[in-house]
Amino acid sequence: MTGRQIIKNTATTVAATAAIAAAGYAALVVFNRAQYGKVKGFAEKGKDSLLDRFIPEPEVAEQHQIGIDAPADVVMAAAREIEFLKSPVIRAIFKMRELALGGAPDGRDHPTALVDQMQSIGWVVLAEQPGREIVFGTATQPWQAAPVFRSIPTGEFRDFAEPGYVKIVWTLRADPIDERRSTFHTETRACTTDAAARRRFRNYWSLVAPGVEVIRMAMLGPLRRAAEARVARDAA
Repeated sequence: MTGRQIIKNTATTVAATAAIAAAGYAALVVFNRAQYGKVKGFAEKGKDSLLDRFIPEPEVAEQHQIGIDAPADVVMAAAREIEFLKSPVIRAIFKMRELALGGAPDGRDHPTALVDQMQSIGWVVLAEQPGREIVFGTATQPWQAAPVFRSIPTGEFRDFAEPGYVKIVWTLRADPIDERRSTFHTETRACTTDAAARRRFRNYWSLVAPGVEVIRMAMLGPLRRAAEARVARDAA
């Protein structure tokens, strides 16, 4: 096979792979749009009383979990301090969003630990069960190129209804299995404040939902390693 043929075959393969990926993503967009607002009732074991206080009937909801060989309080300590922007996958997704929406990178200095970082950009800790769960919340317009995260106080969050916004809650939760093992859960819920925001968010969510899911899943592996490393250090 000549060099020209190799180049041609490689180009054909790359083009075919890109076409398949594009078709797959387009199918996900269509699926997410069709499923928007059709959040089924959660199984009893998936209910979260803290989240239910703020968005009991979400328009979209995502749940992910992972088993970790570490006590729940150790898992939550690791979750509070994880630096998830160190993940090249997560950084790439944020960069793609910037390029797609025309936004500029946030040039401000922010803490690197997750909880401090979230609070520094406007998210509020709405509720917390020490060593077990923490719930963040914000109101925003995520379709903007550079969205602002409004800090809505805990007592006002559920009833906040200013037109044109999306209310989002995100939880980090560790449930003990026994003294040495636990299950880490993360859940995101969102609802809009009026019909116009619902239309805009439905279009936006249809496009970004796959990326949001990847971000949530991408933090699970590093969190497990960090929590289990803490246990190993304490045992040494």
